[in-house]
Amino acid sequence: MHKYLIIIITSLSFAADYAGYSGAFLRMGTSARSLAMGSGFTAEIDQGFAAYHNPASVAFLNKRQIAFSYHALNLDRRLMMSSISTGLPPTAGLGVAWVSSGVDNIQGRSSAGYKTQILSTSEDAIFISFAQRITPWLALGINIKILKHQLPMNESQLAGKGTGFDIGFMALPEEKLNFAFVIQDLNTNYTWNTGQVFEGEGRVYKESFPTVYRFGTTFTFQRIYIAGDIGVVANQDDILGTIIRFGGEYRFSENYFVRGGFGNSRFSLGAGLNFTFLKINDAFFDYAVVIEPHSVSQGLIHVFTYAFNF
Repeated sequence: MHKYLIIIITSLSFAADYAGYSGAFLRMGTSARSLAMGSGFTAEIDQGFAAYHNPASVAFLNKRQIAFSYHALNLDRRLMMSSISTGLPPTAGLGVAWVSSGVDNIQGRSSAGYKTQILSTSEDAIFISFAQRITPWLALGINIKILKHQLPMNESQLAGKGTGFDIGFMALPEEKLNFAFVIQDLNTNYTWNTGQVFEGEGRVYKESFPTVYRFGTTFTFQRIYIAGDIGVVANQDDILGTIIRFGGEYRFSENYFVRGGFGNSRFSLGAGLNFTFLKINDAFFDYAVVIEPHSVSQGLIHVFTYAFNF
């Protein structure tokens, strides 16, 4: 019983909102830039992680992008991701991304309460993204997600596997104004088979993710860039709630940025640097600090992202 309780508690500690629902690691955000601005990036073409927020955005890429992001978390949690995406001239785009989370150093215990080995748990998602511009300013995109959730036991491994989808639209009617709509985790679930753990007395069942419907916008005013969205979270039977996320970025020189935002019940701050690696201003390094107020995982999250255009 103890080992199941430990795994449940540490899994829930990943969620910023709707902690009791599956797929929380996919709702924690990716890049330091997006997190510093509250994560309201439904209508933003993010540096390196565009498809994560809205698959339609990759249709507007004019350069290839590669990015890596690492979240420094407390409670022995880990969250990291990488992505590569490119435009497909003249009107399409393609991307692949990997998101990985987990909890390490879990003390395993026997049914009698005695300590066994140190365990860990993990959740991984691979995104395959494709987008097509319908008009020069309007695009439609889709993410296909391949999912795996590994729960370690003392004597065996229990894994849930599944697939899921995101569908998004993005409109760029003006140079300084974007609008977008996305449906995330459509028909997304894990399939579990507990027969190996419970010696033939288990069963096969599906664990569904909540679906999130988001509408977002971005606009630019001189040196200030604003991004935000509003989302409705629902399962098959009920509307679970709404999420408002927003933030801003101030460019105080050609290559330096400061940011702030609020999203998923968390305040955040950050900074960024645009610098030259191989070609002029082809690389980005961003940092964010997120205040995590939730009772299970209080503390600060530090996020580091490197993105490169080529």
